[in-house]
Amino acid sequence: MPVIYSARWVLPISSPPIQEGAIAIEGSRILAVGPRKQVIAAFSDARVHDFNQAAILPGLINAHSHLELTVMRGFLEKDETDFFAWLRKLTGARLEMTPQDLFVSATCGAIEAVCAGITCTGDSSSAASQSMLALREVGLRGIVYQESFGPDPGLAGQNVANLREQLNEMATLETNLVRAGVSPHAPYTVSAPQLEMIARIAIDEKLPLMMHAAESKAEQSFVTEGTGPFAEGLKKRGIEWRAPGISSISYLSNHGILDAQPLLAHCINVDASDLERIKTNGAGIVHCPKSNSKLRHGRAPFAEFLRHGINTGLGSDSVASNNNCDLLEEARFATLTARTGGDAISPEQALFAATLGGAKAIRMDDEIGALKEGLQADLVVVNLAGSHQQPPSDPADSLIFSSSGRDVLLTVIAGREIYRQGLVTTADENDFLAKNREIRSRFENAT
Repeated sequence: MPVIYSARWVLPISSPPIQEGAIAIEGSRILAVGPRKQVIAAFSDARVHDFNQAAILPGLINAHSHLELTVMRGFLEKDETDFFAWLRKLTGARLEMTPQDLFVSATCGAIEAVCAGITCTGDSSSAASQSMLALREVGLRGIVYQESFGPDPGLAGQNVANLREQLNEMATLETNLVRAGVSPHAPYTVSAPQLEMIARIAIDEKLPLMMHAAESKAEQSFVTEGTGPFAEGLKKRGIEWRAPGISSISYLSNHGILDAQPLLAHCINVDASDLERIKTNGAGIVHCPKSNSKLRHGRAPFAEFLRHGINTGLGSDSVASNNNCDLLEEARFATLTARTGGDAISPEQALFAATLGGAKAIRMDDEIGALKEGLQADLVVVNLAGSHQQPPSDPADSLIFSSSGRDVLLTVIAGREIYRQGLVTTADENDFLAKNREIRSRFENAT
């Protein structure tokens, strides 16, 4: 039997907003989107859920997350002025986590996501099988990218063999909602031969590929000059590094990564030629403004991404560097930080990046990102009746400048209600949060 959701506003994103609108779904698919009276008349046998002073929009897409690190929220605060020290402490704590710890932490991240209206995530994980299980536990859609590390060229073959084993395990966990991908971590943690081999795997096996790129000044000095903490770290380990003397994007292009049409996270230190190369190769970008600011990396040129016609989504990164998973807040921050640099980003552009732009960036816009007949029934209902949202204005303006994930009333993924008015319907939120606190206590008692 069809189900209809109606509200004061329906924002399909791929078409103009509909005042007094409705969306009809059946199973996992959207049947119709249009004016309330018209949709109800077309499906007279449907159950109708009317949310009144609210907006219905496509499910938000967090195109770059690290859900397994949810337990580390606030754990690394003292190290944020030194990115190398921050990474070192994060890596050390991560190595102390058991597979069950990682599953619990990622599940808590997935719960946080659906409560904030996120229906799909591009999740980077060093233990991707556990993250895939977490997404399945909660019912969250996503691509989980298995991270690969290895700056020593002599170990590239062994590292890629290990990656293949991980991918074989991940293949057994894929569902209609959860897909496997690969992620050579960053230019300073993966050797050139390993980059080339992973790019070849992604192309040959049609696997999505994600990579951190042009994220920090430390990375820039590593690639262009062969100096800085990352270069010094390799030298201490006896690993030879000869800087190519070009941008990170050019370096990745030279070693086959752009041929895989990757998803590139951050892209702070890029110029016009880098962006043109990204566009030409059909790669996407994930803009993570809050994480970029919190770690003092700088301001990515969001407006330039859009001007170059690059498919651009928004990402929270990990809550170890954010500290929350709220795409409406991320969209607001992206808009305001762009405006501080003189760029006139509109609420509509920010909302597009949080939905259809993200879907395009992760190459899933044939299924999600808009409210359109035939697409997957991934949607979110956001309350617009709060005192902090009054008096009401344009719906996109209200969503970006006055709303947050705390205003979400309903999250639907593939036609299934995952979150409704304070309650996650698929997982025991209190149990997982209690387990997460126990894991965190172990960290704090060990330091």
